[in-house]
Amino acid sequence: MRAFTAGVWSYRNLFIIILTPLLMLPLPLIVQTQVAQCAFTLVLMAAFWMTEALPLSITALIPALVFPLFGIMKSSVVATMYFKDFHLLLLGIICLATSIEKWGLHRRIALKLVTIVGVNPGMLMLGLMIGCGFLSMWLSNTSTAAMVMPIVEAMMQQVMSAEGQVSSQQETSPSGICNPTLQLEGDDEKQCEKAKDKTSSEPVINEVVFAVPEEDHATEALPSSPLNSKYRTHRDHMMCKSLSLCIAYSASIGGLTTLPGTSSNLIFAEYIHQFYPECKSINFGNWFIFSLPVSIIVLLSAWLWLHWLFLGSDFRSSLCSRGKSERENAAAKLIRDEYNALGPMSRQEIITLVIFLLMAVLWFVREPGFMPGWSSLFPDYPGYATDATVALLLGILFFIIPAKRPTADHYETMITWKEFQACMPWEICLLVGGGFALAEGTKVSGLSSWVAELMSPMGNLPVLAIVAIACIIVTSITEVASNPATITIFLPILSPLAEAIKVNPLYLLIPATLSVSFSFLFPVSNPPNAIAFAYGHLSIMDMVKAGLGLNVIGVLVVLLAISTWGMPIFDLSTYPEWASSHGITNTTGI
Repeated sequence: MRAFTAGVWSYRNLFIIILTPLLMLPLPLIVQTQVAQCAFTLVLMAAFWMTEALPLSITALIPALVFPLFGIMKSSVVATMYFKDFHLLLLGIICLATSIEKWGLHRRIALKLVTIVGVNPGMLMLGLMIGCGFLSMWLSNTSTAAMVMPIVEAMMQQVMSAEGQVSSQQETSPSGICNPTLQLEGDDEKQCEKAKDKTSSEPVINEVVFAVPEEDHATEALPSSPLNSKYRTHRDHMMCKSLSLCIAYSASIGGLTTLPGTSSNLIFAEYIHQFYPECKSINFGNWFIFSLPVSIIVLLSAWLWLHWLFLGSDFRSSLCSRGKSERENAAAKLIRDEYNALGPMSRQEIITLVIFLLMAVLWFVREPGFMPGWSSLFPDYPGYATDATVALLLGILFFIIPAKRPTADHYETMITWKEFQACMPWEICLLVGGGFALAEGTKVSGLSSWVAELMSPMGNLPVLAIVAIACIIVTSITEVASNPATITIFLPILSPLAEAIKVNPLYLLIPATLSVSFSFLFPVSNPPNAIAFAYGHLSIMDMVKAGLGLNVIGVLVVLLAISTWGMPIFDLSTYPEWASSHGITNTTGI
């Protein structure tokens, strides 16, 4: 029976692929309207995205197949949804990320930040979170976690090894056990004789005590666990848990800060530009000013929460440590050695850093909102240049600038096309394109308006309560579905809801977009969680316990931000003209 059940379970994806459309088929057959047909497509894609019965990118192609057959959109129109300004922006960003990874700039930044902050377990965790969060502002969350986690693992192993050696020295010295390897050369025999003379005068009970194996003392505080063999003490285990989780969580939190920091932010920005072209509030500068305090508060709260859970409530020892222990000195030495091994910054690293800073500055000052940006230099073409223009311009430079001094028969650029292809997330391109096609279909078919009318009774609730409900729903769904898929599903639902209750759409969409990144509960919730979990220091319950509290913290901080400093930045107190005048969506995709 068990073998039969296992055999059936192995075909679960096939059953989902076949049964889901069959069970939903009566909807478009009985209710023969475009609303029902589009709803069939939406539910089918949501089921496939949440179960991952099909690859996410393949599921994203369903609108290209189904919408023309249902008569919702022409095939040529659907095709235009699959390559937008977002994709050009992503191309430029991946060029930068490829160069950063190739020349090791990320490693230098992470190690330098940690050396500045300190090596005390609590401060080490804070330093790693700051460094990882900063990197994930510009690189993908997955890449950041994958790059930083091996460094953290090496640090943890070195710290535990160094402390073990120190503990052995401290325990064996007073007990009279001779350890010649710790003595000065030439004094071995003399030291051993002194030790023997000393132990001969001690009571017999001491000999019995010192005969107890050292590892019994080292592991007596540990509960029984198959992982105990990795750790000398319970404190070691807790340190490994906290440092593993801090990397996973800070990689997701840092991505909130910038529009290109995570795919969810980019999907939201492109959705606004596509369906509300008159909205000028969503740009790199405004988003950075709004999200930076959110990220800082959530990051510091996450540090406090993880410190309290795994390292204890003695925050004073972490923040105001006067002297360094042997453990801290060992960690500091490892980090210094790792950083010194990198040597001086190479020419390639300097070029990458300059382009990186230039890209960030040009993004910030294109249309900062509080002052004229460089886009105002082209008054005859307002809105023509976007963040993608900057990303492409600087991204192409990586294929032009020589990495080394050119020779007659060799010219090596900063990155090659093969290296770029290896880093380019083509599946995200298709996933985002499918989301745009689905969102356009809900507009054209009238499904979004129908859902908005259905949810219009929520307009009787306070706006902040509606935002809180949306954040809780989105945060819950994103624990079992990918972040891009979740935001792609909810954007075309929340946007018409905001229009129906006459609330600025940004009031609902911005908190929902940020809440999508709060997927902290399970290893499968997002790739950074899975990467940290794979190192074997965590259990599922560790992640659930830590993630549940952090989810609550994240949602509360987002609600605070959107109801305070978010109001003047995005002018959320009024219903904008661009929301009421955007009218019927341009179905040509031009």
